[in-house]
Amino acid sequence: MGTTWRLVVVDPPEDVRETVQGVLMRMIAEFSHWEPGSRVGRFNRGMLGHWHPLSPEAARVLDAAFAVHEASRGAFDPAAGVLADLWGFGPAGTRHDVPSAYAIGEAKIMSGARHLEFDRQQARIRRREAVQVDLSGIAKGYAVDAVAERLIALGIEDFLIEIGGELRGEGIKPDGQPWWVELEPVPETTLAPVRIALHGLSVATSGDYRRFFERDGRRYAHSIDPRTGWPIDNQVVSVSVLHREAMFADAWATALTVLGPAGMILAEQQSLAVHMVVRDGAAISERLSPTLQAMLG
Repeated sequence: MGTTWRLVVVDPPEDVRETVQGVLMRMIAEFSHWEPGSRVGRFNRGMLGHWHPLSPEAARVLDAAFAVHEASRGAFDPAAGVLADLWGFGPAGTRHDVPSAYAIGEAKIMSGARHLEFDRQQARIRRREAVQVDLSGIAKGYAVDAVAERLIALGIEDFLIEIGGELRGEGIKPDGQPWWVELEPVPETTLAPVRIALHGLSVATSGDYRRFFERDGRRYAHSIDPRTGWPIDNQVVSVSVLHREAMFADAWATALTVLGPAGMILAEQQSLAVHMVVRDGAAISERLSPTLQAMLG
């Protein structure tokens, strides 16, 4: 997945590293759009109109992806791989120039979950157009859940798992305390850290400072609005979402980053625990959803 993982576990069995590595290799083989031989990679090169059977894990991830897609009115889209490639944030490689308006329009036409047919009952999917499924906005979160669920199934109850900045905590530390973590700080800001207890809880963060390129004094972030085809330019610097499942935290962090400050209304409607950092000129401020405010008490 192009990132690192870390596990802190109470009384670990000797083979815990191999156990985690095995789960992660399965995630890469299933969901990585960077690996041509993954199931997603093969699907993206497959015949149009041909049904592809889904593993139970893939069906679960796609079900969640479509749910967030619908609830966010398209701000999260699991089939925006053509746009990610066009802007240099996909497997096609990086770029340092701005695509033409025509190219953006064409990529937007060839993107979108509307071109996918997802049959939940039969656990299968097919493409009606040459869209590219890109689950990078949810698969890393699901990998966190998959590792956690595997450890729990083995009777391991107390641990903190982190993959590329997405975390999930279960049980408690040896001193009886929950797994306290600070939300990922935004570089070069003076905001006070937000400390949360991950006790049967996950957190995911999306930020415009992670991957971007600059051209003619403007920054083009890797977070692309699938509704417009352009990288976001909505004042959002960072969004952190807390959720029981890391895959939902991951997907909602992506969706709310695209929606911008107005997305906090949807966060309240969905009872999501959200921390948003917003830039207004040189000023940086933070916004907390009512659910997160209640959690912090």
